[in-house]
Amino acid sequence: MKKQSIIIISILLLAVVNTFSQNMTGDRILGIWLNEDKDAKVEIYKSGNQYFGKLIWGKEMYEADGKTSRKDVENKDPKLRSRNLKDLIMLSGFAYHDDVWDGGEIYDPRNGSTYSCTLKLKGSKLDIRGYIGISLFGKTTVWEHIQ
Repeated sequence: MKKQSIIIISILLLAVVNTFSQNMTGDRILGIWLNEDKDAKVEIYKSGNQYFGKLIWGKEMYEADGKTSRKDVENKDPKLRSRNLKDLIMLSGFAYHDDVWDGGEIYDPRNGSTYSCTLKLKGSKLDIRGYIGISLFGKTTVWEHIQ
């Protein structure tokens, strides 16, 4: 009986350590990323077990006064066009497993479209694949980790 208890406790402990390790590995994506065009910075953060990214800087994010955030005027939903671009959530709902963050979406404020998306870390670069339907018919952009 003691042997079975030790085996069960060992299995449970291994599962907890594995889950913790998986979460820590997934957190490698956290931080500030510069987009491929070098005209926007996105902060990737974690909420619960999911990963999100918000726009924290952009070359054309502010009105001429340099202080007033521009609005999400290209959004397909008229109710959302009054949202500020500053701190706009661009990446949402990603889960990490097997060296891929997937199950999420990327929003492009330039055209107001939302795409299914996968994220893959390659050193200090992040491959972002946005697509409609299947990944084969998508586009990849590469972001650089800057902080």
